[in-house]
Amino acid sequence: MERFMQLGQDVALLLGAYWKQYLSGLGNTLALAIIATVIGCVIGLACGILNTIPCSPHDPMPKRVLLRLVRILVRIYVEVFRGTPMVLQSVFIYYGLPYFSNNTMRFDNIWTAAILIVSINTGAYMAESVRGGILSIDPGQTEGAKAIGMTHVQTMLHVILPQAFRNILPQIGNNFIINIKDTSVMFIIGFTELFAAHRYITGVNLMYFPSAAIEMIAYLTMTLIASALLRLLEKVLDGSDNYELVQTDSLTMTAGTYNHPAKGSPFDERSKEQRERVEQELKFGRNRGDR
Repeated sequence: MERFMQLGQDVALLLGAYWKQYLSGLGNTLALAIIATVIGCVIGLACGILNTIPCSPHDPMPKRVLLRLVRILVRIYVEVFRGTPMVLQSVFIYYGLPYFSNNTMRFDNIWTAAILIVSINTGAYMAESVRGGILSIDPGQTEGAKAIGMTHVQTMLHVILPQAFRNILPQIGNNFIINIKDTSVMFIIGFTELFAAHRYITGVNLMYFPSAAIEMIAYLTMTLIASALLRLLEKVLDGSDNYELVQTDSLTMTAGTYNHPAKGSPFDERSKEQRERVEQELKFGRNRGDR
């Protein structure tokens, strides 16, 4: 118990002295994760769509060759960036470009380098998620869209992608949460995020574990809030569990099949008109025209 009390005192001491550094690192972490996730989703969307463009033996040869080449390049990109750690990707991109270009190609802005690295890593994962989301849609919907004259682009925009987006939304959330944590490797290129702030503070006062406790609580808080917001977004996109049929459709009302909740139809025994007609027939008999 005494050790926990000591830990609380050390944490309070660190927060009192370095709260600005922690807060700045937390803000940089969130900004980098959000921007990189959005850009990565765009990259993954483009790669996923390119991988699902239909191609048949009856298509022109240039189209088939171009699509084949594009899919090979996308596959290489996906396998390389999914199969290597982000920390090594950071080293190769940030330090490799100046090395191979004799310093003619280098990053003068650390934010640009960090966003590029995290974005292309996220895009590699999202490419397969988007491809799987598109393929998960029933092919009959694509055939139905073509049957009413929609082009492939119109079908993707108005039929397939809205449903695919809902299917891959959990994966987008997973990638965002992963990016919140994986931005910690950006210290390797000098980007000052939350983990880099921790390294700086512990280098000054050597209070490693109390500072690590602060880091853990901060990362856990960010991921829990992100998870809650994503679940709320999923619930909003799912809509209501109960759906009511349209009660004011002019076509059904004129077709004689519409039942008003209170009045019914002219041929319904519950309607006022039908009851009055039956009463008249019982009292005076049917008219000749009704027989």
